[in-house]
Amino acid sequence: MLEWWESVILGIVEGVTEFLPVSSTGHLTVVEKLMGLPIDDASVTAYTAIIQVGAMIASIVYFWKDIVRIATAWFAGLRDVEKRGNDFRLGWAVIVGFATTAVVALALRDLIEGPLRSLWFVAGGLIGWSFVMFAGDRVGKQTRGEDSITWKDGLLLGLIQSISLIPGVSRSGATISGALFMGIDRVSATRMSFFLGIPTLIAAGTLQAISAAPAIAAPGGVGWLATIIGTVVSFVVAYVSIAWLLKFVATNNFTAFVIYRIVLAAIIVVLLLTNVVSPI
Repeated sequence: MLEWWESVILGIVEGVTEFLPVSSTGHLTVVEKLMGLPIDDASVTAYTAIIQVGAMIASIVYFWKDIVRIATAWFAGLRDVEKRGNDFRLGWAVIVGFATTAVVALALRDLIEGPLRSLWFVAGGLIGWSFVMFAGDRVGKQTRGEDSITWKDGLLLGLIQSISLIPGVSRSGATISGALFMGIDRVSATRMSFFLGIPTLIAAGTLQAISAAPAIAAPGGVGWLATIIGTVVSFVVAYVSIAWLLKFVATNNFTAFVIYRIVLAAIIVVLLLTNVVSPI
C-alpha cells in the first residue's frame, strides 16, 4: 500500500510537526489522504501511531540527562522523605499526567480511531484550538518555572492533553496552552509538553504495534518495511525540530503557529468542499 518514498515523506511530516503546536496527526491525515491512503484502514491508523515512536525516541535522546535526573530524584524521594524536592514533584506530575491521558484514551479508543479521523474534525480542531493557544499566550502570567510544577498540575495537564485526542487540536498545542493558562512560563511549558509526551506516545505506539501488527503485515497493508522507514526518518527530523522549537519559544510567542493553523484549516476546508479529498 505504501511505497518507501511515500513513507519518507510521512516520516518527515511527523518529525517536523510532532512537537510543534500544529497537530502532527492532522498533517499526517491530510498528506495520507492526498496520497490516496484510506485513513480509516487499521494498518494506516497503526502506521500513523507507530512512526510517532521515532519522534518520541528523539525526545528521549535529547532530554536524556533531564529524564535521568528526574527519575533518580523520584526514586530517591520514594525512599527518603528529605529528598523530595522539585524534581521529585516533577516526576509525580509526569506520572499522574500520563496516567490521566491513558485512561481517557483507552476509554475513547474506538471513537478516536473511527469518526474523529474525519478531515472535518481536523479542520475544526485546528481552528478551534488556535483561539485557545492565542488566549493562553496573551493571558498566561508566565510567572511559574519548572520547579513549581506539582502532581496537581500534572493531573490538569493530563486532562488537557486528552483533548488532543481530537485530530487537529495538537498534543503539544494543548499541553503548552494549558500550562500557559496555569501561569507557567513558555519554555517550561514547552519542556513539560515533551516530558508528558514521551510516555504517552511511546505507550500509544507500542499498543498499536502489538494490536495492529497483523493488519500492517497483511496483504494490502502498509507493510513493516515502510513503517520502519517512516519511524527512522521521523526520529532524525524530530531531533532537529526539538532543538529549533526550544530556541524559538525562548524569544518568541506562538502567533506564527496560530496563523499557520488557521491557514491550514482553510486549505483543508477548500479541499473538502471542492471534493479534492474526502472526509474519511
